[in-house]
Amino acid sequence: THVAGIAAASGGNSIGVTGVAFGARILPVRALGRCGGYTSDVADAIVWAAGGSVAGAPVNANPAKVINVSLGGTGSCDVTSQNAINTARAKGSVVVVAAGNNNQTSTAQSPANCAGVIAVAATGKSGGKASYSSFGTNVTIAAPGGDAGAGILSTLNAGTTTPGADSYASYMGTSMATPVVSGVVALMFSVNKTLTPDQISSMLKASARA
Repeated sequence: THVAGIAAASGGNSIGVTGVAFGARILPVRALGRCGGYTSDVADAIVWAAGGSVAGAPVNANPAKVINVSLGGTGSCDVTSQNAINTARAKGSVVVVAAGNNNQTSTAQSPANCAGVIAVAATGKSGGKASYSSFGTNVTIAAPGGDAGAGILSTLNAGTTTPGADSYASYMGTSMATPVVSGVVALMFSVNKTLTPDQISSMLKASARA
């Protein structure tokens, strides 16, 4: 809920916060359950979100142009994850992934180290690298993710099994920086729906400061 709000919380309603792409629609996909899950579950979620076929799941009638993956783990990019990302890209979807919060090279963080993703590091309020943010040659871009004493304020909900009371909270992490970029990508698509994932990545890098 926090990540979704950063990307696309409704704007102009005098309530709470406004997302980066406040006119965009969210396609919620449950990739993991309360007890976790497998890499294959995340891969299936990416494929399904992009409009691909997943055994046992109905066809997605509303494929996503931007897939936000605010999760990850250590290790090399596995074949299952890479195949899912390749499928999504082939369908024109941009996969935006958190670089990790270990203050280490993100080349050891999956799926941020998979080919074809936009891997996002985090900056603090000053615009420099957040203290916790991973970094490295696989990182595409950095975006505001918050740091000590200055997190990213976004939407929250108290529900655990059903929707509960709405609220707001400040969190920090590359998981917060990732939907900032996802929101920007959604805005880019709102101007030009024919952009390819590679064009999106190149334009983001070309327009960012060093």
